[in-house]
Amino acid sequence: MPEDSGPGGHHGASIELENLSKQYPGSPTPAVDNVNMEIKAGEVVIFVGPSGCGKSTTLKMINRLIEPTGGRIRIDGEDVTDIDPVKLRRKVGYAIQSAGLFPHMTVAQNIALVPKMIGWSKARIASRVEELLDLVGLDAGEFRGRYPRQLSGGQQQRVGVARALAADPPVLLMDEPFGAVDPITRDHLQDELIRLQHELHKTIVFVTHDFDEAIKLGDRIAVLREQSHIAQFDTPEAILTNPADDFVSGFVGAGAALKRLNLSRVRDVEITDYPTVTVDDPLQEIFNRLRSSGTNEILLLDKRGRPYKWLRRGDLMRARGSLARAGTLVSDTVTRDATLRDALEAVLTDNAGRVVVTGRHGEYTGVVDMETLMNSVHELLDADRLEALEAQHELEGARAERTHAEQEGEGGGMKA
Repeated sequence: MPEDSGPGGHHGASIELENLSKQYPGSPTPAVDNVNMEIKAGEVVIFVGPSGCGKSTTLKMINRLIEPTGGRIRIDGEDVTDIDPVKLRRKVGYAIQSAGLFPHMTVAQNIALVPKMIGWSKARIASRVEELLDLVGLDAGEFRGRYPRQLSGGQQQRVGVARALAADPPVLLMDEPFGAVDPITRDHLQDELIRLQHELHKTIVFVTHDFDEAIKLGDRIAVLREQSHIAQFDTPEAILTNPADDFVSGFVGAGAALKRLNLSRVRDVEITDYPTVTVDDPLQEIFNRLRSSGTNEILLLDKRGRPYKWLRRGDLMRARGSLARAGTLVSDTVTRDATLRDALEAVLTDNAGRVVVTGRHGEYTGVVDMETLMNSVHELLDADRLEALEAQHELEGARAERTHAEQEGEGGGMKA
């Protein structure tokens, strides 16, 4: 299938910001001062910086929710500073904190907003709504007709992302989209965005004040100081290992090696298989599986193959013919797109030292254990130590050369 057809639709477009400024009347200094930046097509760029540094203002100028006072914006080479804002919003999806859904509209109506505005047919809109709900992991039959108040925060946020992608824009702007949800939901939404991006290759510009979120999601990160001056614009690895100055170091904070766990994904490490049984298996069979497995517990899956409970030997003894009250519920799971840091957190909150890895529809695919994660941490720390040692040697070598050169110079009567 060619790149530009089918559900993949429009891939990303490049964005150029040229001397972009915003001066509010009556304010002595500009809110955004002369920003220059090139964002490549299909890239995820994160704006991170202290609150009030102008990162949201800069983002909103890209789709002209805020009109720039100076400078230009080009999308795929086309100057959009002068085109009709409605036409611009067709190219640029927008997702904000707390989803910003219209409460009096159903999920389907919320998603249909832009397609309707640009004149798509009813049938085309209906199939697009279905396709998008599936894409963000919500069952269309179940959610299409619901109102925002009937959804959890995480579900609302998924609908917000679906709405932003509705007309298949090449560019997606996201303003602290996951800022209002609890940490576990937030991790899952981040993983979902990474998975979506693997499929869609949009150009995403994402604002956050959370540096860990920036490392996890960004291909490149722009660390912004006041007035959106760019302190450093580089890959997460480069910023973690070589912060440009003290301001950036302050953002990176302590424990850069641990932060690098945000750069490795679950799919990069060994996922081990684990003995599983399903709720439909007879109790005796479950007992036999556990005995022959050599482990002290077994994972119980629900009818759809999703992780449900951990069962230990004692649980089965007490079950007396019913698993309803036996075992411990599986509290947290990770996907292959989760970072090793997410996995480590999940493993540490679950006292048995392992976490279940699930597939796209929540189905069981394996387990990652503490040992695997600790090995990864040790590898990162060793690499850091090695790097520090090499730097030390280079420094000493340079120093020795300098001393040698100075001595040579004096010996030959040459004065520098």
